[in-house]
Amino acid sequence: MKKRIGFCIMMTMAFLASGCSHAQHAAAQRETAMSEKNILIVYLSRTGNTKTVAELIHKKVGGDLVALRLQHPYPENYADMVLQVASENESNFLPSLQTKIEHIEKYDTIFVGFPTWGMQLPPPMKSFLSQYDLSGKTVIPFNTNAGYGIGSSFETVKKLAPKSKIPEGFSVKGGIEKEGILFVMEGQKKTLAETAIVKWLKKINLID
Repeated sequence: MKKRIGFCIMMTMAFLASGCSHAQHAAAQRETAMSEKNILIVYLSRTGNTKTVAELIHKKVGGDLVALRLQHPYPENYADMVLQVASENESNFLPSLQTKIEHIEKYDTIFVGFPTWGMQLPPPMKSFLSQYDLSGKTVIPFNTNAGYGIGSSFETVKKLAPKSKIPEGFSVKGGIEKEGILFVMEGQKKTLAETAIVKWLKKINLID
């Protein structure tokens, strides 16, 4: 009887160890697969909210994190910036980028993050998407806005990357610069955003 109990205990321990081994192996495989995806996260951020979302995504998926910068930055004054962006949108002007992505061909998955400007995709992000050939890549948009939503921005991403796979994007309310509410992605707001980001990344099968 004691031998049978001992045998059962040994078998149970072996089964559990095997289960843990399989789980660890599966986790290692997922981690390796993620590292082999060669992820790039490019973001445009004026008040820091989109930057924080980009950093939260980077925390979960890794890869290279790059801020999109202009050769000639926008005016610091909000009203002047709004007028300049409206003029650029009307004339389809694409501002020159200071940021250069070396060997973009090595990336399989590219996140593009931006605020909503005038209910549209910001001109600098239009410049980025127009400048590089993203054919065959997965391009994933994420957005911060003042509460009015994404506007036409995600649709414009699809138009400018017609040969890319575009999964469901992510959007979260940030600051309201015209009312002087700038950086808000901190404290509980940041925690809630991170929870929503994790849920979204799972939904599009980027993490388990």
